[in-house]
Amino acid sequence: MATQEGTPTTLSNTDVPIAGNRDLADEKKFQEILRAAKDTQQFCPVRDVIARLSDKWSILVIYALGGYGTLRFNELKHKIGDISQRMLTVTLRNLELDGIITRKIYAEVPPRVEYQLTELGYSLMHQLAQFATWANTNGQAIYAKRQAQKA
Repeated sequence: MATQEGTPTTLSNTDVPIAGNRDLADEKKFQEILRAAKDTQQFCPVRDVIARLSDKWSILVIYALGGYGTLRFNELKHKIGDISQRMLTVTLRNLELDGIITRKIYAEVPPRVEYQLTELGYSLMHQLAQFATWANTNGQAIYAKRQAQKA
């Protein structure tokens, strides 16, 4: 149907962008990830990895080792800040079990132990860097919303 001159045209339902120009393939991918994560009877890599990284310490250990390279326990503790010795020990043990970091023990007195990221750890750090960039870009807006809700 042709429009008359001077008549504004309206978008049809096929011309309207879906939720801010999101790609339909992305939506399908996210739906599939959610379906797999919902099935608690099978191993779900997404659920498993997110559970391991969802504490703030794991991500900070990965950032510290990625940013400063090989570090000893106390150096790592100092770089992170307010982490307890026990929490750092548990976090390092878990990341080592997952193959994200390696621990090297030197036969010295006193023993010297160094931690560093593995190739797997570096690949994860690069993915987390996107998250850190997003958090730095949007953190102030999120904080402002929180403060507005408290008022």
